[in-house]
Amino acid sequence: MRKEALVSDFFSEDPWRIFRIVSEFVDGFEVLSKTGKAISIFGSSRTPSGNKCYREAEEIAYLLAKKGYAIITGGGSGIMEAANKGANAVKGKSIGLNIQIPREQKVNKYVDTPLSFRYFFVRKVMFVKYAKAFVIMPGGYGTFDEFFEALTLIQTKRIPKFPVVLFGSHYWRGVLDWLKNTVLKNGNIDKKDLDIFTIVDTPKEAVGVIDRFYKG
Repeated sequence: MRKEALVSDFFSEDPWRIFRIVSEFVDGFEVLSKTGKAISIFGSSRTPSGNKCYREAEEIAYLLAKKGYAIITGGGSGIMEAANKGANAVKGKSIGLNIQIPREQKVNKYVDTPLSFRYFFVRKVMFVKYAKAFVIMPGGYGTFDEFFEALTLIQTKRIPKFPVVLFGSHYWRGVLDWLKNTVLKNGNIDKKDLDIFTIVDTPKEAVGVIDRFYKG
């Protein structure tokens, strides 16, 4: 009986969790290492298909996929679906990194390479490791998390600098004003840290930022 209890404790506590974490990294690396150059696109899962942002995300992904980029999203609905749809339209690689959460997120029908994750931090590594750029569409907490994660990693030189494109000045202007007038003013970032990202308003501008960075 005691032996059974010990086995139960092992499988229910941290040592066993480590194996699950490692297995997610292994699966992610194995699949995504074959992807080639890719762009990660983020945005709200709540954006309806008739929304202007949905159509713009679709166009951005379409244009990037035509240039040979794989498109990586969170695999769900809204902006994620739009980006996968845009890639799918030109038969580009369309990848969805799904997350297991209480409010079930189903992989959208435009994903041709799905991966499922239990742990947010493992999933976030996959978004960054294989991306040549981030395109950040309007979104909520999850989108903000990915945006500030990228800024932090670039600022601290944990990863090489790459384009971080914020789409929609009308949506992001308040964040930019806060960074300038509060965060920068209080000395919590340097002025050069505001150059880590670029705000654009059209799909062609978004693609242009990425093109210029790599041509330069």
